[in-house]
Amino acid sequence: MSAGKLHWDGTGEKKYESGISRGVLYKKDSTKAEGKQWVGVAWNGLTGVTESPDGAEKTDLYADNIKYASMRSAETFGGTIEAYTYPPEFATCNGEATLATGIVIGQQTREAFGFCYRTEQGNDENPNLGYKLHLVYNCTCSPSERAYETINDSPDAITMSWEFDSNGIAVTGHKQTYVLTIDSTAFNTTALEAKLKLIEDALYGVDAVEADAQNGISAVAAAEPYLPSPDKIAEIMAAT
Repeated sequence: MSAGKLHWDGTGEKKYESGISRGVLYKKDSTKAEGKQWVGVAWNGLTGVTESPDGAEKTDLYADNIKYASMRSAETFGGTIEAYTYPPEFATCNGEATLATGIVIGQQTREAFGFCYRTEQGNDENPNLGYKLHLVYNCTCSPSERAYETINDSPDAITMSWEFDSNGIAVTGHKQTYVLTIDSTAFNTTALEAKLKLIEDALYGVDAVEADAQNGISAVAAAEPYLPSPDKIAEIMAAT
């Protein structure tokens, strides 16, 4: 809250968000440890995600000839994913099945998935101010339309798109959620930066590092990328 008169367009306050990168697809693998079952693979060729929340529609109630109260319906969440291609692991999410080597059939059962992506933040002083990580849980998608055309003097690659809906995920102490957003600009201390690294290590995985006593480097075991639940992220943030 402002203690004095409001002012607009101050230096460093003109923020914006742009771009999309570091897409990751997460598929459930029940053989993995609890909490790490949504295993990630890189999604190359991701060009756009449109988030389309819905619901929360108002219904007015009347009594004694006056407006008595207002109620709002439950919220839902979905959107559109656009890409030039998708990882092989997404095939079953897209209703595909392998009939034989190199032969694929469609119109099969569509598996659930999660995904995450990153957008960049900037302002009038610094175009590299920070970034946001968007984590979307428990989705299924509709068939993708593909428009093929002849190669001409203005060639372009085919863009695929999928409409998706999320069934959400439970959050302790809150209503269920569909999407979780992490703002890197809020992690502005050494301790908070370390927590953000732990979250990103979960999302993107960790390469193995061999110990090097001479240079003071400790061994690090490789770790698969997984989609942490909101409760897991809250646990990371609460740890000392």
